[in-house]
Amino acid sequence: MRGKKVPGGLKNLVGIKFKKQGKVYSFDTGDLELRINDEVIVETENGRSVGCVVTAIRSIAPENAPEGLKKVVRKLSEDDLRAMEDNRRVEEDAFAFCQHRIQDRNLPMKLVEVEYLFDRTKLMFYFTAENRVDFRDLVKDLVQKFKTRIELRQIGVRNETRIMGGVGICGRVLCCSMFLQNLDTVSVKMAKEQNMLLNPEKISGCCGRLMCCLAFEFDSYRELKRNFPKVGKTIDTPKGRGKVIRQNILRGNISVLLENGGGEVEIEVAGNGGEPENNGQ
Repeated sequence: MRGKKVPGGLKNLVGIKFKKQGKVYSFDTGDLELRINDEVIVETENGRSVGCVVTAIRSIAPENAPEGLKKVVRKLSEDDLRAMEDNRRVEEDAFAFCQHRIQDRNLPMKLVEVEYLFDRTKLMFYFTAENRVDFRDLVKDLVQKFKTRIELRQIGVRNETRIMGGVGICGRVLCCSMFLQNLDTVSVKMAKEQNMLLNPEKISGCCGRLMCCLAFEFDSYRELKRNFPKVGKTIDTPKGRGKVIRQNILRGNISVLLENGGGEVEIEVAGNGGEPENNGQ
């Protein structure tokens, strides 16, 4: 179905994902009328691929368009759906064959996923490995079997977990499999900033790396803590002078051990540059 012509030389752009957990890429829709969740065929650097529309169409000036912008070819047809089913069967066969050859050749690698490009110009095999792997003989086996271009691509354990999916310690489906577009760097500093116990079992995800969700509230915690006296600092309080022994960021107070023998008290932190105020305890 064709939409209205783009006015004034503007380009119509739409966001498309190739995998549920993947990045969003912009494509030129031309005068195609597309809606969210439409499945479409697009031109990519590797050839034609199938993607899903995830954003509404927006019009922009040509000079503001992303560099190397590709086009949406068409919506999926019945013939395209049948071709995709055939491709999935090839992917299953290729996975089983490759897994068998990896075992036969005793290669130190783990096959994660096989992808057959929509136009059937390339089979891509994604794997993990501790070190570099000499898979030249494996490629020969695959080319001889499937008579097409073969690409083996090594991925990290975070991407492996993203592809395989699973459930986190929170009881929810893994964030990387649900909605994360980019696997940003996560550091121990983020856990420290949120006053979390640095227990690897508590702050590590299914992939064995630091949990992606540690980055979600990092900036908020860092902003809130600007008003908090640091742990170990000696401050004056309405109940006397004492040392800060704990920050309670979400409750908005600090715990202070008084020097006069008065024990531990909780002091609310005002939003005026870190001056504490008594909360009545």
